Amino acid sequence: MRALLVVNPAATTTSARTRDVLIHALASEMKLEAVTTEYRGHARDLGRQAADSEDIELVVALGGDGTVNEVVNGLLHRGPDPEHLPRLAVVPGGSTNVFARALGLPNDAVEATGALLDALREKRERTVGLGLAAGTPGTEDEAVPSRWFTFNAGLGFDAGVVGRVEQHRERGQRSTHSLYLRQAIRQFLDEPHRRHGTITLERPGADPVTDLVLSLICNTSPWTFLGNRPVYASPKASFDTGLDILGLSRMSTASVARYATQLLTSSPERGPHGKHAVSLHDLTDFTLHSKAPLPLQMDGDHLGLRTSVTFTGVRRALRVIV
Repeated sequence: MRALLVVNPAATTTSARTRDVLIHALASEMKLEAVTTEYRGHARDLGRQAADSEDIELVVALGGDGTVNEVVNGLLHRGPDPEHLPRLAVVPGGSTNVFARALGLPNDAVEATGALLDALREKRERTVGLGLAAGTPGTEDEAVPSRWFTFNAGLGFDAGVVGRVEQHRERGQRSTHSLYLRQAIRQFLDEPHRRHGTITLERPGADPVTDLVLSLICNTSPWTFLGNRPVYASPKASFDTGLDILGLSRMSTASVARYATQLLTSSPERGPHGKHAVSLHDLTDFTLHSKAPLPLQMDGDHLGLRTSVTFTGVRRALRVIV
């Protein structure tokens, strides 16, 4: 098998020596070309080249969720071909690695490499669905290019938190769970729309859901991890179904404390709930409109401000070695 290994040298939990060991281990089982990313978007470009190549049978992403997202967007730059879905393998090297862990892979890069090699020998793979987000036709965002996401997206509050974290990382601060928690508190204190939600959810065949303050879109469960603790915003979300969404129509101090506690104590059977919580499961198409520009994130990557985003749940979009 000929494979391309995309290596993010800035991956937070792997050293250069560890990456060399992993590369040698993978090269012992396949004809491997390893390329180190040099700029933001480089992994996407490499994924696109692999998708257009007639020789590369597998792309391995060694890095965090951002690296995986870029590779996936490159592999699917022409959309999924049901007869020839691209093949991806992941070696987690980031601070959270939600996609890899949701697939059941070990969070340690060395152990995950061992599991990957076993899966290759035993020819184990899984077909997964993905989310696709695009600017809504007829709005000022209609020209925004579509983008795939693997595990979650968010318009509003959580994307604001991601943006704050990215600002700190650009200043050289490490991405840690405590950093996310601190920025979540600051985002809440500075949130201008927490009393009057600006988001409207529209979907075919149903009445609009209005005045949402927060919207979390999930392609799998858990939504994220805090250390070793999984957090379930939409417990029913799955790689085998469409998209799930959790929306909140109120973010007072009392309601945030209640829903934050529910998130931290969530389980595969129960997520946040209450009269101000909207939970929808297995959606194929829906649109989020906002009266004011709000930040958008996908797979933990801040993508700027948007007023209207259309989401599509695409079943059977990618083959993953597991």
